[in-house]
Amino acid sequence: MRAVFFGLGWLFFSLGFIGAFVPVLPTTPLMLLALWCFARSSQRFHDWLYSHALFGPPLQQWREHRVIPMAAKVVALVFMAGSLVYLFVFLDSPAWARTAMSVGMAAGCLFILTKPSLPPHE
Repeated sequence: MRAVFFGLGWLFFSLGFIGAFVPVLPTTPLMLLALWCFARSSQRFHDWLYSHALFGPPLQQWREHRVIPMAAKVVALVFMAGSLVYLFVFLDSPAWARTAMSVGMAAGCLFILTKPSLPPHE
């Protein structure tokens, strides 16, 4: 199973890295998944990702304080809203798909909005 988690860790890291440049992919959640997989497969890569200069600080803030920075919240909410607009205006999708996407995104928005934007000491 270590090899499976190690492979998944690199898959999620790769997708998260791409997400840093492509606005459709959420970087931090993918990096959190990569970190989780590396914790079960390779302490070395877990520590490397956790202390990475670019990806480490958001992972550390999440782990220590369950913080989602305001900029990440805004980007996530804007892209979710844009996705729903695209779904309802430009796609001819079934009602069940529209409902499922709307409920899923509402749950995601609720989750994001209930998390603090700053660590308690700031």
